Amino acid sequence: MSAFLDALGADGPSADRAGKMDLYGRFVGSWDLDVRQFSEDGTERRRAGEWHFGWALEGRAIQDVWIVPPRGEARHGDAAASVNSYGTTLRVYDPDIDAWRIQWTDPVTRNFLQMIGRAQGRDIVQLGTRPDGQLARWSFADITADSFLWRGEVSADARASWRVITEFTARRRAS
Repeated sequence: MSAFLDALGADGPSADRAGKMDLYGRFVGSWDLDVRQFSEDGTERRRAGEWHFGWALEGRAIQDVWIVPPRGEARHGDAAASVNSYGTTLRVYDPDIDAWRIQWTDPVTRNFLQMIGRAQGRDIVQLGTRPDGQLARWSFADITADSFLWRGEVSADARASWRVITEFTARRRAS
């Protein structure tokens, strides 16, 4: 496993992507999460989570793993329950479109999503289409060196309105 992780990981950004890698590179490290999930009827479920970001693929990508609930906590029943998540995102900067190509994979919930991510003012916004046809918007806001707010939203009416389905309040773990 060590040879695989050594080949996947990188010590920092690739020189040929200088500056562009900072958009997501600032998240490299480990984060504790306060996760709020909202069902269609407005019911809220709140739990803890963890999120880890790292340099990957010779520094031309950022890969992360998010886990809800965190490792070591009871999974509350069936590991495939839709409220549990253990997945990874691969974010690759594409100079041809001056944006990030993003692939989210969660084998627990069997969710797979491709998105395009860009800076939008001080925030980051990722857009894609879910398998059910709804538009998905994931955003990072209120970004500081030690915290940020991540929000997952869906739109069933071509962006006329958005419904928040998940919010993560993230706090950087001490080194």
